[in-house]
Amino acid sequence: MSFNDDEPIVATQDSSAEKPGSSIIAGKVKTNIFNKNEAPLEETNFKVMLELTGAGSGNDRSGVDLVMVLDLSGSMGGEKLAKLKTATQFVIKKLSPIDRLSVVTFAGDAKRLCPLRQITENSQAEIENLVNGLAANGNTNITAGLQTGLKVLNDRLLSSGRVVGIMLMSDGQQNAGGDAAQVKVGNVPVYTFGFGADYDPRVLKAIADNSVGGTFSDVQNQDNLSIAFSQCLAGLLTVVVQDLKLTVTPVEGESTIEKASAGNYPQTKDDADGSVTISFGDLYNKEIRKVIVDLLLPAVESRQGSDVLQISYTYNTGGRLFNATPLFVTVTRVGTTVEPEREEVNIEVNRLRTAQMIKEARVMADDKKLDEAQDKLVDAQNSLEDLDDESWPLIGMLKSELQQLLRLMKSQEVYEKQGRSFALSSETSHDRQRFAARGDVEKLRLFATPRMDAYLEQAKSFDEDPSKPLPTADEDAKQELAADPLAPIIGPLSYYIKMAIEALKSIENILDKSR
Repeated sequence: MSFNDDEPIVATQDSSAEKPGSSIIAGKVKTNIFNKNEAPLEETNFKVMLELTGAGSGNDRSGVDLVMVLDLSGSMGGEKLAKLKTATQFVIKKLSPIDRLSVVTFAGDAKRLCPLRQITENSQAEIENLVNGLAANGNTNITAGLQTGLKVLNDRLLSSGRVVGIMLMSDGQQNAGGDAAQVKVGNVPVYTFGFGADYDPRVLKAIADNSVGGTFSDVQNQDNLSIAFSQCLAGLLTVVVQDLKLTVTPVEGESTIEKASAGNYPQTKDDADGSVTISFGDLYNKEIRKVIVDLLLPAVESRQGSDVLQISYTYNTGGRLFNATPLFVTVTRVGTTVEPEREEVNIEVNRLRTAQMIKEARVMADDKKLDEAQDKLVDAQNSLEDLDDESWPLIGMLKSELQQLLRLMKSQEVYEKQGRSFALSSETSHDRQRFAARGDVEKLRLFATPRMDAYLEQAKSFDEDPSKPLPTADEDAKQELAADPLAPIIGPLSYYIKMAIEALKSIENILDKSR
């Protein structure tokens, strides 16, 4: 059966569906580079940290094609089903006429409730009625649900320039169909949500890991499902670029790339020039990707300035490809250097180390070595003790994350019921540098964007009173623009200033060589 019955996008009165896309495609990713200015003459290891930040605005976002894949097995009855309906209604109400939504349910098998429908006043009401009529019964066939959701997106007639995503929620162990962790998801980001305390977090994490950019959220508290859905939706509604690819290239005779640390995003290495390309997928507005590049600089005989790394990136926006002009990292080689590592680099190194220690502690706990796992987390806490969490809020959140996980490792039983899922959600969040709901979602805000913070409050209010009107996504964007009116031009302006500086550097190098 083919699912090529997706609705076209038809402009509606006073809707964003009529708005033309921005003609400016440069500057939607802001780049910052952090490294020491000097390096010694002898062979030395050298770190460069790159920071890519989404720098668009909500006024010209691409439309979203979203498929919600919802577990309706027998265990989803009662209060769980009521919470699911409320959380799904929040998503439906926040989508705009440039967006399309399909709902798929699964129990023993999967069922598509509706095709990809353009969100209008009428379709919103119709989809809401479908969701309100849901009932729970049967087994848990996650594979069928996931495959059906993927087919809805893969069979679309309209796909160019669209943002896509699958939100998959399950509360139980898969007991029908094949292993969902083995399903090939291609380029579709899949965001999974474990609901309650009786699901298998390893399966849901594997599904998210199989996709580019997907995350796994651990929603043990039933009251947090609307919040968890809202955080994912906030990202999808603020995608500024798609298919973001960063390439770092060593400079022949001046450097060698030993490693590029970018979580578990796909990397490819070109043996011919030693370059490394990292594929990040979609990037949200104000979302940040940090990459630490470890270089080996060869010995040199005398003081000199050297380009040691070339940085370039590409992305798609509105169906158009943008290829950024390369940037270069320049270092002065000197006889002796006492320059300390940049604090920004040290903070990211500490985050990466903490994430690795969480992973190691989880493996120990899985092997029933709980004492060793607890010691590992205490070591992680101690390594952060001297860092200033007032100047660096990230450090405070890492400390909170470790405290929450330690409480969930107070016994093997508590770990297997609650701690494992929290730890796996932490791993996917750190690996993707993307927010994933877990634990105290109001306190643990690692990688959250401003839109996510706004939707957190909206989701809490909606849970208390679902009849209360929600701001539209357009209204959210207007509010952000009012708070930061220069946002639409800062990105392009910053990009062109950087290009001008690079041009001046090139002229200076030519003049130096001619003297």
